[in-house]
Order: sequence, then C-alpha cells, then structure tokens
Amino acid sequence: MASDLKDHVVVLGKQHLPETGVILIPNYLSFHDMLLLEREFQGRTLTFLLEQGSQVDPLLLAHLEKEGISALEFSIDSAQRDSFRRQLQTDLDEKQLVILVPGLTTTRPGSPTSVPVEILRFLIEAGGPVMPLHVAHPDDTALSVEPRPRRHTVIFSFGQVMSGAEVTLANYWQHLLTAGEAAYQKRATLELSLGYALICGLKKHGTTNRVITGEDGADQRFDRILAIAIALAQHIKKETTQPRVGIVLPPGTGGLIANVAVVLAGKVPVNLNFTASEEGIRSAIAQAGIDRFITADPFVRRTQRFPWPPNRQIIFLERLLPAMKPAIAGWLIASKAMPPRALARALRISPKGGDREAVLLFTSGSSGEPKGVALSHRNVIANVHQFASRLQMRSHDCALGCLPLFHSFGCTVTLWFPIIEGINIITHPNPIETNKLAQFIQQYHISLLIATPTFLRGYLRKAEPEQLASLRYVITGAEKLPRSVAEQFEARFGKAVHEGYGLTETSPVTNVNLPDPVPDGERHKVISSQRPGSVGHLIPGIAIRITDPETDEPLPLDKPGMIWLKGPNIFNGYLHNPEQTAKVLHDGWLRTGDIGRVDHEGFLFIEGRMARFSKIAGEMVPHETVEEAIARELHIENEGDRKIVVVGIPDEAKGEQLVLLSAIHGLDPTDLRYRLLERGIPSLWIPKVIIDVLEIPHLASGKMNLKACQTIATRGEDDAL
Repeated sequence: MASDLKDHVVVLGKQHLPETGVILIPNYLSFHDMLLLEREFQGRTLTFLLEQGSQVDPLLLAHLEKEGISALEFSIDSAQRDSFRRQLQTDLDEKQLVILVPGLTTTRPGSPTSVPVEILRFLIEAGGPVMPLHVAHPDDTALSVEPRPRRHTVIFSFGQVMSGAEVTLANYWQHLLTAGEAAYQKRATLELSLGYALICGLKKHGTTNRVITGEDGADQRFDRILAIAIALAQHIKKETTQPRVGIVLPPGTGGLIANVAVVLAGKVPVNLNFTASEEGIRSAIAQAGIDRFITADPFVRRTQRFPWPPNRQIIFLERLLPAMKPAIAGWLIASKAMPPRALARALRISPKGGDREAVLLFTSGSSGEPKGVALSHRNVIANVHQFASRLQMRSHDCALGCLPLFHSFGCTVTLWFPIIEGINIITHPNPIETNKLAQFIQQYHISLLIATPTFLRGYLRKAEPEQLASLRYVITGAEKLPRSVAEQFEARFGKAVHEGYGLTETSPVTNVNLPDPVPDGERHKVISSQRPGSVGHLIPGIAIRITDPETDEPLPLDKPGMIWLKGPNIFNGYLHNPEQTAKVLHDGWLRTGDIGRVDHEGFLFIEGRMARFSKIAGEMVPHETVEEAIARELHIENEGDRKIVVVGIPDEAKGEQLVLLSAIHGLDPTDLRYRLLERGIPSLWIPKVIIDVLEIPHLASGKMNLKACQTIATRGEDDAL
C-alpha cells in the first residue's frame, strides 16, 4: 500500500452514502481503485460482486481470494437468480456495502460506463437500494498540453442513492452522469486559458504539425503560425482598446492566424457570419461593440453584401503581414527559445482563464435576431478536452478545416481542437465544393471529416470511393442525419457516418456516435459507442435531465421531454441579454429547446425542436412527424432541398393550428387530409391550410429559416409568388 501515497484521491458526494446496506455500481473499477475504496471504507463491511465466467484482472481476482475478503458471484441465468437475491438481501440487511466489480470489457476512452446493460438491468432488478459511483482517472485522458502530474489522481464521485420505485435504469443513468459531471469539474485542465493552451500547443507541435491550404498547397508549420500570430497580436493591441475584434474570413490559414492573434492580443475573437442578412450582421457588430475588423482584400471584393466599415477600421492581412517579416522572424526565434510560461508572461497572457469571456459567437438567427453566445475560457478548453478524449487522435492525423469559423463546430472542432492537440489541418474556404474537398482528402490522407448531412450529399454526387479511403471518422451535426444519407454514404464509400449533437451554447459538442472499439480479447464484451438513430453517448463531464415541456416537471430519462444539460462547456449567458439568458439557464442547467430521451444504454435520441411542436387542444403535435407522413404520401424526399414545411400559428379555439407551406403547387387540402387519415394520422395533426411558396425559406448555412416560414404562415401568403 506504500504506492498509495503517490495518489491524489478526491472523494465527492460521500455524504449521499447511507448507513444502511446499498448496492454500489461503479462505471469502472481497477485493482488499484479497489484498494483505494477499501481504504476509504475502513470500518464498514464490504462484499464484492462478480459475474460468473466474466474476465477479471488477475491481480484483482487474487486479491478477492484472500482471507477476510467477502465476494459474491452472480449469474444473469434465471435459474440462479432467486438464491443470489436471498444472499444479497442478507448482506444488505447487515448494512454491507455491496460493490460490483465490472468484468473486463472493451470500451472507447471516455465511455460513460464499462458495465454491459444486461448486468446493469440485472442488478437494478435485484431488489435493493442502488447507488452509482463514477470513478475517474483524469491523467489517462489529459490534453497534450497538460503538464505531467506529480501524483496520479483518482476521483470517486458518489451519486444519489435510489430505493424502492426509484431504482430504475433511467434513474441510474441520470445519477451516474450527474456524478460524472461533478467529477469532471475537478479537472485542473479546466483552469487553463485559451491563449496559454494555444501557446503550448503551437510550441509543443511546432515542428511536427502544420496548416496546409488545400488549393495551392501553401504550408505553414505550427511554430511559424505562432510567430506570425504574435507579431499580428502586437499590431492589434495598438489598433484598438475595445475588448473584441471582428474577423470576416472564410476557413483557411488567414482565418486561423487571425483568431490566434486576437486571443494572444488578450482580446475576444468574433467571427462574423458574412452569409447572414445585413440587418443581422449590423446587429451582431453593435452588440459586440466592434471597431476593428480583420479580413483580406480578395474576400472583401467577393463579399459585397457585407456592410463593410471604413477602411481605417479594417486590418487587411495581405497588406500587413509582408511588412511584418522582420518582426515575425524575431518572434520565431524568441518563441522557440522561451518556455511556454515565460512566453505567456511576455505576452501578458494569463495561464488561467476561468469564466472570463474567450470567444463570442452569434446564433444563426433562424428563429429571431442573432444572440451573442459568450463562451468562457473554461467552456472552450472543456469542450476541446471532451471531444479529444473521445476521439483519441494522433499527431499524424489530419483534419479537414472547411466549416465556417462563425459556426461553433468550425470554431472549436476544426480550429482550437487541432491546434491544442497537435493535428494537421488542411483548409479550404468553401464546404460545398465537395469535388475539390474529396481530392484533398485523398491527397493529404485526411482522417477526420466534420460535415452536415447537406454537405455529405455533395460527396455522394461528386466523390469517388478511393478518394475517401483515408477517413477514420465521418462525423455530422447541425441538422438531423437522414437514414437514407447515412446508408448511401456507407454503401458508396465503406465509411459509417456518425451523428453528433451540440449547440452554440454548449461550445458546441455534447454527444457523438463513434466506431465501436476493437475487442481486446475473445471473451471481452464490447461496450458499443454507436446507436443508429441516436446522437450518441454524452461526452465526458455532461449531466442530463428530462422534463415535461409545458410544466418543467421531472420525467424519467427514457421518456420524451425537454432536454436539460449541465457541464463545464455550458455557456454563462447571452451577451447583454439577461432576459433571454433567464429563459434557458437555471442553476447551471441549460434548457436546450430540444425534445429527446435517453435509452437504457445511455444513447440520446432527439425527437425534435420544441419550436417545431404545436400544442393543439392540449396535445403536443410534432411538426417533423407530420412532415414525414406527408412526404411519404406524396412520394417526395423532404431532406436537404425541402419541398414542404409545417408551421404552427395561433388559433383562438384550439390554441394553435397547423399550416403547410408547400413548394409543390396545386395540393388539395381535402384530398391530402383523407389520404393522411387513411394512413392513420390523427385528424388533429393534419394541416387544414396549404400555402404555395416558390421555395421553402432557408438561411445561407442551409438551415431552414423558421422565422421567415412563420411570417409567411401568419400572413397567409408568400409575396414571392
């Protein structure tokens, strides 16, 4: 036990532990963890549970065979259940702590549990109080820029005890994830500032990783990126005293350098959505209080719709950087010679960021005026780590950087994440030029592709199978993944598409499906990392709860309802907008506005947006379900280039009524109604009014423009016709 002195043990939630007997179900338990638990519970009688026939760490097994150690075997075979339950009840009556020892399983790093669902279900149904235990080893999934710890940290986080009717799989998952969120909040990583993490990443990976412009092959190593960014940062400091700087650039080396430079200048980058309406852009600029904009001449000429300010407020990269070559050369030498802390001190970058604003993004404005989402240093660093811990990418991996930098996925996942973790980035300014992107994937052996389902359709039309052979991960988000797209993509390219989920307010990633791990041995059970139709497991450090959308009363996780999330990646509020903030944030919990449920293996299923439900005569009617039924009846594909959309408008008699906007002209409401009734669609769900439109309104990002659809439905006609 002398080695235990080297451990830093953190215990959370021990006050939840009852003095009576309880079944303790950990998400993971190593031999060393068991020794630490025994020390923690000195004075209490412990019984360890093992599944018959399961593989167990030989050291752990040898320890359980020692005299004085109580162990109880069980089998999920129904023939032995009664005798096991009788012995279990005896142990519980004697106030023992009955602790499951999970058998060896194969899991992906960051998986929420290593216990198969059939074991969880068996113990949940065994007839006794149950308590989840989240065991975390932060050092095992540290960011590449984290210093090596002097002591190994183990965190034991105890969840709420369940008894009687509370003992369900849904409640176990909820309490386990809540305990995991509490444990995750204790990670020292979360205190890093974004600027310091970027310095560490660019220095550590300075000679091994690079940013390459796909179109012309221009190549910049990370160490030179750092030098250029520092030189530019000094110029930015002289240009403005405002805390935020606007960036109007597509994804590329220039946009990456601009973002890093603004952070190293001690300011907040604001990547503006140049595809938004002029009204929306002006609103974002005013809200952020921006008086300086970083861009490039060619981009200004191509983006005439943007409300450009006077030239004196614009920093043109291609004009400025050539004149800075001496300064860049000096900083290249200095940045190589100085350790990260010394360099950060010279640049006046604090190693700690905490809850200070690090990045400002704006929502798309699909349902109203764009809202400023202020992400803190803690938010961004947490999400980079959460995503990195699940993917476990290596330094020779390449990510395709083509998502807009004003998009939360483009900002965190294809900008900050690769720099901090040391992953090569191949950039291209336009995500819809999939013929070129497919060439780059093949040429540079790209392994990570982040795309929306709309962009994946482009690859189906324009890419050849051999061009995508190097991809290890194809991850999609921002909109629902149609099953047909996933099936066609896998059939054509031999690559599974893994759907994820996130919001700008969550920095953005909260869930992701991933390929199942390769079994470690013939008898190892594999804990799946994917479930078709779901958006995957919650990534480490996020808790979830489900409530009634109307009353906010708690619901079991496995019942559809409003999704609430909590974790270090959840934003602290909208910029200058306390009223909107109060609508979505309560005691650290974020009301997502999405309806969903969690299955018994921890996978989250999104049922739809709350904004896409109508309450008619007291019944919640899902717009997307109605649209799917109409699309099937009309034999159309309503994905990507939409042909129909259902909208709810006020109705004095029933609260709301449904209106169908249709780009298929000449639909007869009465005929459609009878056809849907024959399909079994409830009468209440069928739109009585159809409005012909030239096209379904959408934003430049490809998302449906809910605000414009609502306006047309309320007005009763489309001016475009």
